[in-house]
Amino acid sequence: MADEQKTEKATPKKRRDERKKGNIFFSNDVVSVAVLLAGFFVLWLCAGWMVDQLHQFFRYCMGLILEPVGSTEVPQDGLALEFVFTCGKVLAPLMGAVVAAGLIATFFQTKLLVSGESMRPKLSRISPIQGFKRLFSMRSIVEALKGLLKISVLLFLIYRYIAGLVNLFTKYLYTDVTSACAHLFEESFWMAVQIGVAFAVLAAADVFYQWWDYERQLRMSKQEIKEEFKQTEGDPKIKGKIKEAQRKLAQSRMMQQVPKADVVIRNPTHFAVALRYRPDQDLAPVVLAKGQDEMAARIVRTAEEYHVAVVENVSLARALYGSVDINQMIPPELYNAVAEVLVYLYRMDQKLP
Repeated sequence: MADEQKTEKATPKKRRDERKKGNIFFSNDVVSVAVLLAGFFVLWLCAGWMVDQLHQFFRYCMGLILEPVGSTEVPQDGLALEFVFTCGKVLAPLMGAVVAAGLIATFFQTKLLVSGESMRPKLSRISPIQGFKRLFSMRSIVEALKGLLKISVLLFLIYRYIAGLVNLFTKYLYTDVTSACAHLFEESFWMAVQIGVAFAVLAAADVFYQWWDYERQLRMSKQEIKEEFKQTEGDPKIKGKIKEAQRKLAQSRMMQQVPKADVVIRNPTHFAVALRYRPDQDLAPVVLAKGQDEMAARIVRTAEEYHVAVVENVSLARALYGSVDINQMIPPELYNAVAEVLVYLYRMDQKLP
């Protein structure tokens, strides 16, 4: 049931986390085919040179054999050193190409990933129960079928190659050794090419299978995506509570400034804006608080409680509420309308000369 619920593609965070753990898309068949083709290519290029090196070594050995006994002193370690040196020269290009091809194919798929997580010891790897589950898992069955298919293809190609050469074996009796070996090597090389091409096709199919299986393992349920979102972006409920607390704190601070206002301009019920004007410190009237509906009613009640003048002006209240933020000065286009209100209040309070 858990697998059936995992219907969503993996998120980028899920992919990054799995990559850090060493769980990546990887095909061993690609590496095997790359090594195989690299080895065939080097043998094709260097076969003549390799044969020549071995020929020189055998001539050296035959020269030592044909020397009369006691005529020359054969060095004790000379033959062994010559053998090691010759094998090293012959095998160096082949081994270098094979190792390079394996590394390139590996790092191309892993994108130079080196993860220590996959190398850590885990009890699940030596658990008999987990091993039994892996033995009869879908992946193990597919790998077994792939192995059988590879062996079948290999045996078929070898059988066809040997069947084609049976009639030629008797003709080799009338051919010199060099020509017979060259022809046999050429036929063997083309058989190896056929094996390489067949295995390359199988490796391409394995790439698609490994990609499908990797994506299937990474799939997530909708609940997992929600939990991941909570971890990265935060729980929406908690974020909502934080925003609500911040809003209430801002409103509380705003309400504390209402008693410092000189006038509250309101629309009868919907808008209320508290203004302060101190000619000695303000270049223009400043909005200390503003609110709509319930908040507007609270501003008016607070203003009346602290004996701050409340003036009803529908158009001016709407204009101030929509164009000026808290603790900001009013725009020049509202100077005249606000000035009329302030002059009226100053005359009422006999503050204006």
